Amino acid sequence: MVSIEFLITSFIVVVSPGTGVLYTLATGLSRGARASIVAAFGCTLGIVPHMAAAIMGLATLLHTSALAFQIFKYLGVAYLLYMAWSTLRERGTLKVEKDVTARSAVQTTVTAVLINILNPKLSIFFLAFLPQFVSAGELHPVWRMLALSAIFMVLTFVVFVGYGLFAASIRDHVISRPRALAWMRRAFAGAFVVLGARLAFSDK
Repeated sequence: MVSIEFLITSFIVVVSPGTGVLYTLATGLSRGARASIVAAFGCTLGIVPHMAAAIMGLATLLHTSALAFQIFKYLGVAYLLYMAWSTLRERGTLKVEKDVTARSAVQTTVTAVLINILNPKLSIFFLAFLPQFVSAGELHPVWRMLALSAIFMVLTFVVFVGYGLFAASIRDHVISRPRALAWMRRAFAGAFVVLGARLAFSDK
């Protein structure tokens, strides 16, 4: 049985602004509802490696090895800065388009997955988060953690879709105003830079 504490904690974590939320909002604003759902799916998929690492104990490596953590961290920083540059240049998956092609949907998914994979703090978070909700007397702790992880992923997808659809609903009001569109790109680019800086200066 899933505790209310787990659901509340998970919800707070999921709705908190981060790279995944930012990317889903940006995708909804720039490319519409369908693309925002694809982005939400990609961000959710990007959680899988971190959960697997936590369950298998691999996240301990990031927690104990300063070199591994720094390498992974700066890969994430570099990718966030690339996202900021692409947004300002109006290229890639954040380019404002009327139609979502199959190729751009794949790009959106890949970008969303990479955004969450290249964040070492996520693995460490799950290393500390999941075990709190598995009792010491649990007969099948791995299956319990997998079940909790699945619930967390479903919650993530639902919340991110909500963010994306909200952004898509105001898309027409934004893209019909060139100045608003320009400021939107600058705001998201700046937000990616801020998130990159936070990650760069973060400790384990």
